Amino acid sequence: MLTRTIGRFISWPVDRIAALIAPTGIPPNVITWLALVLNLWAGILFAAGRFAAGGGMMLLAGLCDLLDGPVARRQNRVSLFGGFLDSILDRYADLILFLGILVYYARVNRFMYAVLAGAAMAGSVMVSYAKARAESLVPKAEVGFWDRPERLALMILGAIANRMPIALWILAIGPNLTVIHRILHTWKQTKDGQLPLAGTESNAGASPPHTKPQISIPAVQTRSASTPLLTRAAKRGS
Repeated sequence: MLTRTIGRFISWPVDRIAALIAPTGIPPNVITWLALVLNLWAGILFAAGRFAAGGGMMLLAGLCDLLDGPVARRQNRVSLFGGFLDSILDRYADLILFLGILVYYARVNRFMYAVLAGAAMAGSVMVSYAKARAESLVPKAEVGFWDRPERLALMILGAIANRMPIALWILAIGPNLTVIHRILHTWKQTKDGQLPLAGTESNAGASPPHTKPQISIPAVQTRSASTPLLTRAAKRGS
């Protein structure tokens, strides 16, 4: 995807900034919360009609979103909970941003744009939910274009260039088409019982019915170098 290509170019400067922040001992979860606070500020600016300033604030929030993972890895604080928290706060940030836009257009009596903001908000939430729900049934559901980085990039461009109505039209249509795409993808993968439910074992690999179950010890939730992929997967949930 476009944002993944861009990500390859910005990974080095982000890693350098993370190298400067990590020795300070700032917990990565604090950076995650800071991203939410900055997005809340951006939402307030949008509600006031200050789109360019809101777009700039979204850029700062996006930088925090990029930094929490590398800082966690450098501090050896990667954890499953960190990825979970990041994903939850990302959803709240998306809702706050669209709510700010909706409030502005409702306040200036631009009913159509307020409806578009509501449709874009719904699409934003459903893209992430469709992927999470689909991947409880099938191995992967990474289909469609409009994941969170693409949505935020377009919103930032629309805000800074003062072309938010155009961005809203695209965001109201594109993400909802991605939801439909993921529905069709999951239907194709699950029709006629071709795949078992994700997280369940096939009959061929299942234990005999009367075999004594093994006792598994829950893994300690320390941030280690073995979990960045899981954290990144939760973060990309988008």
